[in-house]
Amino acid sequence: MNKQKNENKILLETMINLYTVDKGKLKILLERKKEEPYKGYWTLPNDILEKDKTLETTIESILNKTINTSNIYIEQNRTFSEIDRNPNNRVVATSYIGLVDNRIIKLNEELEINWFNLDELPKIGYDHKEIIEESKKQLKTKLVNTTILKNLFPSDFTLPELQSVFESIMNKKIDRRNFRKKFFTLNLIEETGYNSIGGSGRPAKLYKFKDNIKDINLF
Repeated sequence: MNKQKNENKILLETMINLYTVDKGKLKILLERKKEEPYKGYWTLPNDILEKDKTLETTIESILNKTINTSNIYIEQNRTFSEIDRNPNNRVVATSYIGLVDNRIIKLNEELEINWFNLDELPKIGYDHKEIIEESKKQLKTKLVNTTILKNLFPSDFTLPELQSVFESIMNKKIDRRNFRKKFFTLNLIEETGYNSIGGSGRPAKLYKFKDNIKDINLF
């Protein structure tokens, strides 16, 4: 009877697809596994749901452990319940999306975690690559929303950086002139009075989203 109970035992886990923008590149946070299965591979930060915690409090714990704060934008993505997604146990996962300004957080140096460009991902363990792809699909529908954009670009960005992130998540080129016209016509952004530092070309103007802008869809 106990053997049958163990065979029918289902574990619940939750994980975070944590995105940030660095120099016009959309990046995701991954953690390297130290044990089998998939030792040496990279995975999304995750944890098993304990009986006295909710999915939300578990996500908060993951965020506090990895980036030392849980005060960021998060929303639930979807649930993954494929039977063979974990080789050792029957595990059902709920995926979340998080958006953060990487200039205001500090990665936990005790963990082997790092930011990776979406087009330069390392070896991914389990089904986490599929989970990342699903989160990108949801992010694509959300990125046109001004409220979501303000979470990724709280301040001090160049227009090429903004356009690069759109092109990365939408996987297509966008006309530069029309892209800029859209943001200026809708009166969404304003100059900070500063220019970018470094780089080989001419310093670019830095912008920020205006306060109290309407929550609208851009495209």
